[in-house]
Amino acid sequence: MLRIGICDDSADARVALRAALERALERRRGDGGTFFEFSSGEGLLRWLEKHAGELDLVFLDIEMGELDGMETARRLREADEGLLLVFVTGYTDYVFDGYSVGALGYLMKPPKPEQLDGVLDRAAEARLREGAAAFICRNGETLYRIPKKTILYFASDRRQVTCVSTARTYVFYGKLDDVERDVGDGFIRVHQRYLVRAAAVDRMEGSQVFVGGEALPVSRACRSAALAALARTALED
Repeated sequence: MLRIGICDDSADARVALRAALERALERRRGDGGTFFEFSSGEGLLRWLEKHAGELDLVFLDIEMGELDGMETARRLREADEGLLLVFVTGYTDYVFDGYSVGALGYLMKPPKPEQLDGVLDRAAEARLREGAAAFICRNGETLYRIPKKTILYFASDRRQVTCVSTARTYVFYGKLDDVERDVGDGFIRVHQRYLVRAAAVDRMEGSQVFVGGEALPVSRACRSAALAALARTALED
């Protein structure tokens, strides 16, 4: 299920696009979507500060108030490289500007059904390709998409796992063993309760490893393997 943001300063335009997208998702036979609406680029950016990783696809109107769609897109791209962006506008002047922020598509208002179908197809393909670059987890009804390169470490406490990234902290239920399997190479188990991203490690001293300004414990059982993995990472850099 795609989590879709619609950012347009016209309420009528937001309603119309959402209805068109809902019809497009119905045509995909089983695909659904969760929608979030924003009346300004500023509002979208403020929301994303507290909800990083909670959107997959954003439709942006270019002609908005103080912060237009193109500048909003640039700031969104800085905050989340993996966020899929689509421009929707009544003008053709900006069509080539969209490539500078890696836009998935550029649609003229009102978008045609086949155009929306094409955008959703490309979005689904992009999400499949991203599988190796992002860690996906869920807390209740909320699904998080966390770029692996932003993750500092995972910490577990019984059945609760905390993921600390450069953007925010995520909490979900699971087992650290399962997380270690899912994230794959590039992550090192330094303790029964801690899994760190090797490239995020600043240094290792004695029985501690320093990640993002924090000191995490290194257990005796994990020390040799952790040292070897960190050495390999240092040689690869």
